[in-house]
Amino acid sequence: MKILRFLVSELLTITITVLCLALWCIFAVAADAGWFITLITAVFVLAVLAIWLTVKYIVVKKRTEQLDRVISELKEGYLLGETLPEPYDAVRWEYYTVMKRVSRSAIDAIERLKEGQKEYRDFIEKWIHEIKTPLTSCALIVANGGDERKLRAELKRADNLAESVLYFARLSTPRSDVKITNCSLRSTVENAVKDVMELLITAGISVEVNGEGNAATDHKAIAFSIRQLLVNCAKYCRGCRIKITVSENSLEVEDDGCGIALHELPCIFNRGFVGKAGRNFGNGTGMGLYLVKQTCNNVGAEVEAQSEEGKFTRFIFTFCKG
Repeated sequence: MKILRFLVSELLTITITVLCLALWCIFAVAADAGWFITLITAVFVLAVLAIWLTVKYIVVKKRTEQLDRVISELKEGYLLGETLPEPYDAVRWEYYTVMKRVSRSAIDAIERLKEGQKEYRDFIEKWIHEIKTPLTSCALIVANGGDERKLRAELKRADNLAESVLYFARLSTPRSDVKITNCSLRSTVENAVKDVMELLITAGISVEVNGEGNAATDHKAIAFSIRQLLVNCAKYCRGCRIKITVSENSLEVEDDGCGIALHELPCIFNRGFVGKAGRNFGNGTGMGLYLVKQTCNNVGAEVEAQSEEGKFTRFIFTFCKG
């Protein structure tokens, strides 16, 4: 710390001391205390002030140099608040407390960011492993003469996986492309079924859609969620029957497949959770139902699951009344 900057910071103390000394001198002269006593007193007060300022400057300079060393040794600047030496006065203590809070807030934000990056890397690694399956299948189909229906089914599987990556990436900015409109739920469901029809036919799955209804939501997001459920059925419940019931501000998707174990049911929407069916097939990312849940949350919809192992699985979507 430069001396001039230090003296400016102590200007209030110096000014008050000098004013008090001046008043003392005026009082001493008026009281006929004598010039010698007055001068000695003034010299003594100024000497004490000089000594006090010198000692304080040395202490402050030492602490400033210590702080500079700490900063220069830090690889991450946001950790400064955790390494600051404790201050010795009340005002600096308040600044110190604020700095600690800011630093801890930054650390928490960085940790969340790192965790998100790790989870994203893990998802991408699983996704790459999973997308190899339809790509390999396409190569085998072409090499064996090219069954058009099977080829379209595998391409649709790859397309769905690519779409899931896009939706996962959008979760960091969930409101960027949300468009809430009053849409026909039946039309949304029928379009979703049509998009994955090749997969459903190849898996021997039949779909029945009943009812009519509208809801204020983002029809693209809901169509994506329905496709995710249908693709899961094509992967894990081949040959099952799916019944989709549409009503005003709600819809249900039910299949008569393998079902979900009771102890797994509370976890199926968790990020990265792979249930018994996924482990048996060995190629699940554990992100499909997580994306369904988060996508619905982003458009103001609720989704819950009911299931009985070996009998059925039912997903219920509920929308806010427009």
